[in-house]
Formats: sequence, structure tokens, C-alpha cells
Amino acid sequence: MTLEIVSSTNQKEQNAESRVLQQNAGIKENVKKGWTSLDTNAKMEMVKLKNYENISKTSTPLKFQQPFVWYMKWASSIVLIFAMLLTTNNMYPYNMFFQCIGVAGWLVVSIIWNDRALIVVNAVAIAIFLNGIFQYFVKG
Repeated sequence: MTLEIVSSTNQKEQNAESRVLQQNAGIKENVKKGWTSLDTNAKMEMVKLKNYENISKTSTPLKFQQPFVWYMKWASSIVLIFAMLLTTNNMYPYNMFFQCIGVAGWLVVSIIWNDRALIVVNAVAIAIFLNGIFQYFVKG
């Protein structure tokens, strides 16, 4: 009896997987044909297909899924690169201000993504930079 239940459950899972693969194959064919006017559901299905095909790929959202987050992470990255240039050219304290802004942007992104490791790293970095900024103004 238990064996029959398990085999029927496996059969249902296989049927569901084959239906998803058939749908995704149709989407892939449309893309190959050059159809660019895919609706949002089709785009989401393509993302699901990509995640299904290669589990080891990163699962960060794409530009069309979360455009605010996409722009925020790139703007924060550019600000951090600029802050690194300021640091290498010994432009104290401006480098701390830009680093704090860049890390704050990444903190917002990590909170939206709910990525605890990034939240911890960026929160600690903000605390360190704010401490340095505070020390700069206190010591004059």
C-alpha cells in the first residue's frame, strides 16, 4: 500500500516536471525565432527554466524583475569603486563618506534580497565608517 502511494506521488511529480519542460521548450523556441514581445509571465517562465536547468547558478534577480534593486546595486558598486580611488589617492575623509554611501546602498539591496551574510557585512562596515567619520569631526 505504501509503495503504491510513493510510486503514484513520484509519477505525479514526473508528470508535473514534464509539463514544465514542455512549456519552457515552447518559450525557448519563441526566443529562437526572434519573438521579442514576450509577456512578463513568459519571461518569468524563462527564469524558472534557467534556474531549473542549472541549479548552481546564482539566483539574484534580473533587471526586469526588480529594476530598483538592479540600479541600486550598480550605483552602489560604482560609488565604492570611486571611494577606492579616493583611498588610493589619500583623499581623507572624502573616501570614508563615499564608502559609507556605497555600503549603505548595498545594505538596502541585501535587506531587499534578505541575504543575511550581506546584511551583516554591510551593517558592520557602515558602523566602522560612521565611527571613522565621527572621530574625524571630534578630533578636528
